[in-house]
Amino acid sequence: MERLKAKIRDIPDFPKPGIIFRDISPLVRDPATLRFAIHELVHPFLGERLTVVVGMEARGFIFGSLVAWELGIGFVPMRKPGKLPFDVHRVSYDLEYGSAALEVHIDALTDQDRVLLVDDLIATGGTAAASCALIEKVGAEIAGCAFVVELDDLKGRQKLEKHRVHALVHY
Repeated sequence: MERLKAKIRDIPDFPKPGIIFRDISPLVRDPATLRFAIHELVHPFLGERLTVVVGMEARGFIFGSLVAWELGIGFVPMRKPGKLPFDVHRVSYDLEYGSAALEVHIDALTDQDRVLLVDDLIATGGTAAASCALIEKVGAEIAGCAFVVELDDLKGRQKLEKHRVHALVHY
């Protein structure tokens, strides 16, 4: 995965002092590296009965929609409150610096769905765990969670311990 790591830019002190932001912009700009990342995200889940990919706003849309396209299945966006035009299910959750919420259309997922959750990064796991809770709230099954980057020291994977977690690059 050094090929991917070489395309992830470190930005020190963003969004606040002491944080190193892992910027995936160079990775998604390079078509060969982006294609490689999508292939590697999909690979462990080939041959499984998946019906839909769910991606969280905003960078999860990039990787999630491409993974869905690669698998030949649909994509469902999870959005921040007030962004979806139809009736929604909502989950609120705590972050290390405050709170947040995610919404999904009430008809976007059913109890017949088997979901692959995709995002660019897992850090503390709060957003991913909340997304899983929202998916399960509507009765859908989570087949796995796939991330391009995992910040191992923040132990986000522990919040997803009942789910299969796949990450490409570890810091």
